[in-house]
Amino acid sequence: MSKRKSFNPKKVPRPTSPTDKIPSEPRGFYADALSNVEKERLPEARQLEGLDEEIALLRVKLNQLVAEHPDDMDGLVKAVRLLLQAVATKYRLSPQAKNDLYESFAGVMKGIGGMMLPEAFRLDKEE
Repeated sequence: MSKRKSFNPKKVPRPTSPTDKIPSEPRGFYADALSNVEKERLPEARQLEGLDEEIALLRVKLNQLVAEHPDDMDGLVKAVRLLLQAVATKYRLSPQAKNDLYESFAGVMKGIGGMMLPEAFRLDKEE
């Protein structure tokens, strides 16, 4: 019968000073789940600050969603909500300012929806 080795945190190599080099091999909780290409890009991603790249990507994807699936209102609302959350996080908006921004986005979405599907956004006004 073979003995199983138990995890001993004291045997894990740790940097001895702040000037010790961080290993170039990507490590961390998620490293095993990454492809080799993703592992190569991880150090570059760690250097980024802020959410500008992510917000830009969300805007590009939202534009693509509108172009390819204009009738997918659930998808559009989810995409706008995600973009709103990223922008709110970037600017650390107060709850009221976040709500105001959400209302503005909702108005834009209603306007877009009204142009794409006027029958779904028609106001029933019988005068």
